[in-house]
Amino acid sequence: MRHPVTYALTAAALFAFLSGFTFHSGDAFAAPKFEGRKKCSSCHKSQAKSWKKTAHAKAMNSLKPNKKAKAKKKANLDPTKDYTKDKDCVGCHVDGFGKKGGYRIGKPKKWVTGVGCESCHGAGSKYRGIHRKGGAKFEKKKKTTPRKALADAGQDFDFVEACSACHLNYEGSGWKGTKKPYTPFTPEVDKKYTFKFDEYVADVKAMHEHYKLDGAFTGEPKFKMHDEFQSKAKVGEKTKVED
Repeated sequence: MRHPVTYALTAAALFAFLSGFTFHSGDAFAAPKFEGRKKCSSCHKSQAKSWKKTAHAKAMNSLKPNKKAKAKKKANLDPTKDYTKDKDCVGCHVDGFGKKGGYRIGKPKKWVTGVGCESCHGAGSKYRGIHRKGGAKFEKKKKTTPRKALADAGQDFDFVEACSACHLNYEGSGWKGTKKPYTPFTPEVDKKYTFKFDEYVADVKAMHEHYKLDGAFTGEPKFKMHDEFQSKAKVGEKTKVED
């Protein structure tokens, strides 16, 4: 007679197999990992080149001593201090601070320094592979992949909250997620810190220029300004996607 535990393990293993997961793997339930913009840039070369010229790309520079001194004084910060090692500041100037694969003060990595791809689009370890395979499938057979597959794997198509977490994290901003440590750069300090998402997300000096997408991914969810941006988008470098 088989032991009940044996039946339980057999059933669990069968469920794991039918679900497409390895029974001993916790990967399916683990939080996605930040991979760094190098992997994104290997396909999105034009976007990456444009991004390098933006304020987000240079975000860590502003934390260095004697950089943006006038702005720091207005916000009652010491302009001579090195804020690149201040955990209350660094999180809004890098990708994934305090999260798996993200920026670490003690061991900074080039590819997560600055506000890059994953700060807006989400940690990429689970959806990047879908991008690669979907791109290859479209290139070779013109078959499309639903965007829902990317969203289910953690890609953020909204990113209003991701931006608000830094730009609106001060008392009285109206953003529901405010919590300490608050940003010292508020509209009371200078009106230029008034954050208007729809206006700022279209600013190529802050974000990056938009380039024509090939149509490999279809359906919802779509970023609310997707169609508007694509109607004006440039044609970027053609990148061959390997399966």
